[in-house]
Amino acid sequence: MQLTEQQATRLASGCEQLRLNLSDQQQQTIRAYLENLLKWNQAYNLTAIRDPDDMVIKHLLDSLSIVPYVKGHRILDVGTGPGLPGIPASICDPDHHWTLIDSNGKKTRFLVQMKAELKLDNVSVIKGRIESVPASQRFDTITSRAFSSLQNFVGVCLPLLEEGGELLAMKGLVPEDEIEALQQQALEIRIEPLNVPYLHEERHLIVVKRTHTG
Repeated sequence: MQLTEQQATRLASGCEQLRLNLSDQQQQTIRAYLENLLKWNQAYNLTAIRDPDDMVIKHLLDSLSIVPYVKGHRILDVGTGPGLPGIPASICDPDHHWTLIDSNGKKTRFLVQMKAELKLDNVSVIKGRIESVPASQRFDTITSRAFSSLQNFVGVCLPLLEEGGELLAMKGLVPEDEIEALQQQALEIRIEPLNVPYLHEERHLIVVKRTHTG
């Protein structure tokens, strides 16, 4: 299932608006990922969004909006589903190694197929729950797009964070109650508005890291 010229143009324009300097090959790879997602979604229901126009905006451009905030070399995408934001972001920056984890077997099979087909050498796929990741594995940045509440995300992922690393929780409206629930912990929390091209809804990135002591 191929993207129309209009959809491909909107994707390219959105990437420009996000100031992502992507090569033609990178853009082709991102398009191929979405075309595969559209095809697999018909059989396996990997995502509730089914319209290609919406997918370009609400899946691809939404995922790519966090790329400037990703730091370090080892990145973990928790509850990645069909690879969001991990696959588009990993295509954008081959210097980062992305580990994608999800407990849904259909979704991780899709991810393994995409890793092979799109030659994503900087991607690893884990089928399982985040609680099964050993604490000896540490990551510089941990992302979450639709994983759980902010409190739960911080609770399970903070132990896997490298010193000085950051948790990036993608949200719509600012989750004031969820942020309030974390106030008693020794955490630095900041809110970054995300401007997703062509999206007429609010998006925010909640950035969490440990407070430096001493």
